Amino acid sequence: MNMFLHELKAYRKSAITWTSALVVLIILFLSLFPSISKEAEEFKKILEGFPEAIRIALGLSVENIGSILGYYSYIFLYISLVGAIQAMNLGLSLISKELREKTADFLLTKPITRTQIMTYKLLSAVTSLVITNVFYLVTATIMASWVEPNEYSTKVFLLLSLTLFFLQLIFLALGIIVSVMLPKIKSVLSISLGTVFAFFIMGALVSTTGDQTLRYFTPFKYFDFAYIVQNSGYESSFMIAAIGFIAIAITASYYIYSKSDIHAV
Repeated sequence: MNMFLHELKAYRKSAITWTSALVVLIILFLSLFPSISKEAEEFKKILEGFPEAIRIALGLSVENIGSILGYYSYIFLYISLVGAIQAMNLGLSLISKELREKTADFLLTKPITRTQIMTYKLLSAVTSLVITNVFYLVTATIMASWVEPNEYSTKVFLLLSLTLFFLQLIFLALGIIVSVMLPKIKSVLSISLGTVFAFFIMGALVSTTGDQTLRYFTPFKYFDFAYIVQNSGYESSFMIAAIGFIAIAITASYYIYSKSDIHAV
């Protein structure tokens, strides 16, 4: 438990920074909605001037941009991008920071197993993400109620918002498996940015092809916002794929970490 609290404290500044960024973004984006909804028809005409391929790649739905859920679906793509970077950065730091700070060998001299070390670190990372999502969800809900006086499906709004947490769990698992396979990472943020943007761009390209199979290769396409709005639920096949990837990545991380050599300083 002491190690869990220590790890949670170690990620405190990072969690505050990323949470603040997400909160500021959602406040900024949703504060623009009244103006956009008021001039919805004019805004639609502007969007219709964009090539269809670009609109699809950017997740722009001309028909629904004037509704709170349609607008939220569009801006959420960029919210999830920031959240994914946070989670990937956290996952990569989990193990690699011990080697960068030359505390790995000291940590392993303590009466604690590697499985326990990994478990405490994982729990602290997930807790950090949960805290981030609680603050984000509360802020988003308050802002949506403020800018949209008419009724809308709070269930769909919640489902859309929760995809941020699910996406973060995927990138957290990806970051952890990379950190145990390549423990001597010197620049965590650069790898996080490069990896997340690569998947983000891949997601945009997949959108233009319409190929459902290719969606499995980028976490950003596991949650189709249009599908969620229309069906008030997630696509089961992609949820299974997400859970499967997380389970395999975490299990493999435990195994690799338990067998890896930790070099003394």
